[in-house]
Amino acid sequence: MKKMDYILLFVVFLLSIFGLLMVYSSSNIWADYKFHDSFHYLKYQFLFFIVGILFVFLISKIHYRFYYTHANQILIFSLILLILVLIPGIGSIRNGSRSWFGIGSFGIQPSEAAKISILIFTSKYLSRSDGYINSFIKGIFPILFMTFFLFGLIMLQPDLGTGTILFLSVISLLFIAGVNLKFFLCGGFIGLFGLIGLIIIAPYRLQRITSFLDPWKDPLGTGFQMIQSLYAIGPGGLLGEGYLNSIQKHFYLPEPQTDFIFSIITEEFGFIGALVVVILFSIILYRGIFIATHCNDLFGKYLSFGIVFQLIFQALLNLMVVVGLIPVTG
Repeated sequence: MKKMDYILLFVVFLLSIFGLLMVYSSSNIWADYKFHDSFHYLKYQFLFFIVGILFVFLISKIHYRFYYTHANQILIFSLILLILVLIPGIGSIRNGSRSWFGIGSFGIQPSEAAKISILIFTSKYLSRSDGYINSFIKGIFPILFMTFFLFGLIMLQPDLGTGTILFLSVISLLFIAGVNLKFFLCGGFIGLFGLIGLIIIAPYRLQRITSFLDPWKDPLGTGFQMIQSLYAIGPGGLLGEGYLNSIQKHFYLPEPQTDFIFSIITEEFGFIGALVVVILFSIILYRGIFIATHCNDLFGKYLSFGIVFQLIFQALLNLMVVVGLIPVTG
């Protein structure tokens, strides 16, 4: 497609504006306590919003084939960033993970660049290997090797949530490309053993799984976030408590303006508000698939699928954690 998809643009803009409103609502109490400025987090988020709009229009002027041409260089650059962030003194630790480059309140995560770069690399590789995609060595091995390598670097931070999204988005592209199902079965067994290994290395992950099954078993420890999230969602009912009227943001629910903002949305706007957010993300998914299926270029098709799947996986993972369908990943 040669023109901008204005439906997609409008929905993304609408979600962004609603996000700004909810960042203020969910953070104003904590921001006033910590910084004596209830607008502290809103100011930074608004700045990122403006920068984001500028990048939308700047990047829209770059032909997507540019990414095809420079796919390898983009991937190598992301790898370098992921390695640098692990070095003490260069990468900074936030919430227990060395996953940020930051100065003061500003910060960027190299893993976000890695998530996009692996999609570009995979899309290019798949578009050039259609004839032997079901050959392990010539077909999917280079993709899997780079995916697991990036996943490993991200897990050294550690950040299981981001690593999971990266991995799932690549697997979805391989499925779209028509890779033989036997590879997915083998990958499933490898993933299972890998999960066991991750639990052995860091036993707290097993505690998170058990707390997910019964968060009230350790209500002041591993189950605390899940319980407080459910306490926010429950009273929301159909229409919610009203904007700015959340109780859980008053120092009960950790990270209400970031990881658990959907809990505050549900508390203040109820089931209807949660449904509206899900519908908006569903429209993004539909428009993304529409763009991908109407693209005549294989690289563009795979890249479109990968980007929209990655975005939806990230949203879905967050929603499932917040409502207690899966463990808190961290």
